[in-house]
Amino acid sequence: AGTISSLQRQLEIQESQLRRTTSEKETLQRKLREHENQLQAMSAKICSLSEEREHEEMMVAIEKENCSLRQVVTEQESKLAEQNKLISELQGTVSQLQAEVLSNQQHIHKQQQAQQEIQSRAEALQHRELQTRVALERITSRFERYRSKIIQATFSTAGSKPPQAEVTDEEVLEAMQKIINERLEFHQMLKQKGIK
Repeated sequence: AGTISSLQRQLEIQESQLRRTTSEKETLQRKLREHENQLQAMSAKICSLSEEREHEEMMVAIEKENCSLRQVVTEQESKLAEQNKLISELQGTVSQLQAEVLSNQQHIHKQQQAQQEIQSRAEALQHRELQTRVALERITSRFERYRSKIIQATFSTAGSKPPQAEVTDEEVLEAMQKIINERLEFHQMLKQKGIK
């Protein structure tokens, strides 16, 4: 009985130690879970901070790239404005040249028309000149025949000497005037004598 009682006390002591140890174990497990939770929270926070830092670094890099891109865009816009200005100037120059070309074409067309008119007039004048020359040659030929007949009639009258050389128009006129004057004198003399 003494042994059993001793064993029961030891058992109770052991059970008490077991309960205490179990309680301590549960406490330790709870603290361990709390520490694990804290550790996970710290890890998450550290991870979040790392991500935020990486994000900040990425944002800084993106901002730098954006700044560089904005500078490139500004330069491109400036170049584009210059190109647009140059294009506008070139378009104005092209329009002016087109207007000058059109004006020159109209001027050339007018000159061609005027040249055609002048050429047509020149051809008409040449034709008239040819006709005039033909008519002049005919008139000259008729005049020469008529002059020859006048000379022949003038110097074939009684008392006239035939010319020894070529007779000028003045000499022919003088000879004809002399004949006319003689006929007038002869006519006056006949009238004075009453002869018809």
